[in-house]
Amino acid sequence: MSERLYLFTRFERFWHWSQAALIITLLFSGFAIHGSHALLDFRRAVIVHEVAAWLLITLWIFAIFWHFTTGQWKQYIPTLENIGRVARYYAHGIFVGAPHPYKVTRERKHNPLQRIAYLGVLLLINPLIWISGLLYLFRHRLEGYLPAWLGLEQIALLHTVGAFLMLTFLIVHVYLTTTGHTPLAHIRAMISGWEERH
Repeated sequence: MSERLYLFTRFERFWHWSQAALIITLLFSGFAIHGSHALLDFRRAVIVHEVAAWLLITLWIFAIFWHFTTGQWKQYIPTLENIGRVARYYAHGIFVGAPHPYKVTRERKHNPLQRIAYLGVLLLINPLIWISGLLYLFRHRLEGYLPAWLGLEQIALLHTVGAFLMLTFLIVHVYLTTTGHTPLAHIRAMISGWEERH
């Protein structure tokens, strides 16, 4: 017997899918800028990259405001409660059909490992990408304020490291969405807002 839980609000779903589309656009255009593929020429890739970056910054400003005004920021506070059980589930239980040891509620949407991963994105990957990206974009205006060792090449390298960290997160995130009671259960929940509980 299954029950339905309304887990994701309309804004959360809009934010999630818009953010995903913009991050994929940034990765695609960024790798074109680096010459990793020729599906976009350099000039167009730079324009697409900058437009997508400003759209994502705008989206994140709204998301930060929404998280703080609704109290949803509490979803990202790390906890060690049951972290061992959740880690064992992902290391072994998931492959032998064991039930997930964490029960999702509207107040606690993320298990302990998700909380740590999302906090890592919020506190490490995002700042690395945004600070390096803005430094790269406005370096000529900040020339006198930056240390001598922080040249354009170092800024670009930091930005690329951030991009690869984001790509790694994206791949793992997409893989883990397929680990529900059906391969598309988590994706359906993020589209409709409703999660099926079995």
